[in-house]
Amino acid sequence: MTDTDTTADGPTPAPRSRAQRRRDTEHRLARDVDLWVASASPDGAPYLVPLSFDWDGEALLLATPASSPTGRNLAATGTARLGLGPTRDVTMIDGVVEVLGIDALPRERGDRFAARTGFDPRASAVPYRWFRVTPRRVQAWREEDELAGRDLMRDGRWLA
Repeated sequence: MTDTDTTADGPTPAPRSRAQRRRDTEHRLARDVDLWVASASPDGAPYLVPLSFDWDGEALLLATPASSPTGRNLAATGTARLGLGPTRDVTMIDGVVEVLGIDALPRERGDRFAARTGFDPRASAVPYRWFRVTPRRVQAWREEDELAGRDLMRDGRWLA
């Protein structure tokens, strides 16, 4: 597609540079509140849920009940795939997961999560855990014309 092509939603923008995609991704990480979390059990059964998150510039902080399928999967495998944004402007994040007790974070960090997401898992009667996801690979693309340069991060290092 070119910058004059159209879709059902109107004109399709020209492909972005890798640097622009990184800026767009960092903007979305700083502004969005929810994303999709894909995990798998140790025997490979997939599980997908939406969760709220907070980005501190290095890692994404999630919270979910310790006994939920997602909580069990993240704790057991130590990996997650996160999907951020709509399907025609997606960011995919593969990361390593650090599991933290609900009282393990400094109070300010938990307060920041609660203020940003509108939910404080520390106040829940259900036992929650924090899950800190550090990106190892980040990809972003809108359309087929951005697939070739979709990798923004590899092995935890930004490429642009």
